[in-house]
Amino acid sequence: MPAYRHFALQAAAALLVFCLAWPYYHFRASPWNWGQLSLAIGAVALLAAHFARQPWWWRLIHGAFAPLLWLGLQLSLPPSLPLAIFLLLFLSFPGAVSGRIPLYLSSPSTAQRISPLLPQHSSLLDIGAGIGSLLLPLAHQRPDLHLAGIENAPLPWLLGKLRCRSIPRLQWQWGNFWEHPLDAYDTVYCFLSPAPMEALWHKARQEMRPGSLVISKAFLIPGIRPEEIREEGGDPKATLYIYRIPEGAR
Repeated sequence: MPAYRHFALQAAAALLVFCLAWPYYHFRASPWNWGQLSLAIGAVALLAAHFARQPWWWRLIHGAFAPLLWLGLQLSLPPSLPLAIFLLLFLSFPGAVSGRIPLYLSSPSTAQRISPLLPQHSSLLDIGAGIGSLLLPLAHQRPDLHLAGIENAPLPWLLGKLRCRSIPRLQWQWGNFWEHPLDAYDTVYCFLSPAPMEALWHKARQEMRPGSLVISKAFLIPGIRPEEIREEGGDPKATLYIYRIPEGAR
């Protein structure tokens, strides 16, 4: 869902609650209870996000937005604090608004599970590389690999740059992976969200060589059967879906 639609959903929830609350408070001649109204707006926004089939994190955001806004006003916080929080969130999670891609960090065990899948001296690109939580341990486990990561969230990119600076063969890049060619890599790894998977597969088929791998953690590519599924401890967020670019894909 585009960013403006999230704001429209909140505005629609607030308008509906105000329209229903106005007769109640008007005829009773009682002051408006803004705490209760904020909870009602949050509940309506949560239901609207649910029926719009938005991801669970957006449902939580919509449900909590109005109550947290009211709570912040009650605390008489300095104006600079909300601005600082907004900037911190924007620098960390810009993809959550623009592309419905939150910041997920791969666990160290993910590198151990992926390592045996990669041929000797092959290349891997981590798209949405976060702070290097996959690439850094993988670089230590497999010194033969040519590794690259691309990240467009400023704060995670900076942290990843600092963490990976001691490994010259690890290319740490700033940018949007949609604009980054994939043809130079034998494997593309991603831990994104359901939203971009279909478009990512189309991009990979257009650009990657036949036989190359796309490894997605936790999220399936719609309508495409993985070559292999590797689970871990029954946790769906730890499942690896392994796809191979077919012959004649380009």
